[in-house]
Amino acid sequence: MRAVWYERQGPAAEVLQVGELADPEPADGEVRVRVLLSGVNPGDVRKREDSFGHGMAHPRVVPHSDGMGVVDRVGPGVDPARLGSRVWLWGAQSYRAFGTAADLVVVPEHLAVALPDEVDDELAACLGIPGITAHRCILGDGPVAGRTVLVHGLLGGVASMAAALARRDGATVIGTVRRTTDLAEAEGLADHVVALDDDPAGRVRSLAPRGVDRVVEVALAANLDLDRQVLAQHGVISAYASDQPEVVLPFWPMLFDNLSLRLVGSDDFTPAQREAAVADLTAAAAEGWLRPRIAEPLPLEQCARAHDLVAAGSRERQLLRVQQP
Repeated sequence: MRAVWYERQGPAAEVLQVGELADPEPADGEVRVRVLLSGVNPGDVRKREDSFGHGMAHPRVVPHSDGMGVVDRVGPGVDPARLGSRVWLWGAQSYRAFGTAADLVVVPEHLAVALPDEVDDELAACLGIPGITAHRCILGDGPVAGRTVLVHGLLGGVASMAAALARRDGATVIGTVRRTTDLAEAEGLADHVVALDDDPAGRVRSLAPRGVDRVVEVALAANLDLDRQVLAQHGVISAYASDQPEVVLPFWPMLFDNLSLRLVGSDDFTPAQREAAVADLTAAAAEGWLRPRIAEPLPLEQCARAHDLVAAGSRERQLLRVQQP
């Protein structure tokens, strides 16, 4: 099979290789998927760069946890009826060596989720890490129906899905963008959109006089003071990223407001949490709630370019076209 892999960490153009590897075979409880699209996430880039200093978990890594394809072989114990079914993939390279940047990938069957006909291939390849992270940020502390949720970085992949899932659950969503000039681009993604360069605390408070109940946070260090100003008593900040590795907490003001800080890491949710997220994401996609901005897929051979675009902060989801349908 054709695949992209790396055997050492470093810049994409220097360490990513494209070539032929042996076809994998499914073991008990596994399926093999013929990959059509592979989704590139910031986490894939950070692993390849060794941003967190964890080193190589495996001697050879085929990157990317997200993707979409068709089941072409099943292992013992898997229903043969799954053969030929369209699936979306998540967690393919979480604690595993070989992900979706290849013609074929083998995963435990629960990581290959049956796709409704209403969900197109490109959207399916975008659901995994961003969608499951967004689901936990929104619903990790219970339903949000009737509540007000503030979602930062509305034009990003996780945030746009978080806003959609919150609205689907019955929340009023206030989204933020960096600049006033970004407002038009975010139209329709939330009930209200506020620019961070235009008195954001005042604008949010005018929209939610009693305060917001939940905050979905992508830049914890930069936004923490703003979040504290606009949160209602007993509010929750769910942070899945930070612009700085260390964050100073205004302890006493947060304590007096009984605020909670939830840190959301996508690889380590419980099986029940993941199962709920997968079910809700599949339904939300079929119902038309999820509309991430997706770039024209690049060929597998341009994996390094896709990584560089993600590293540069592309607002569009980057996909690789591994094979044609």
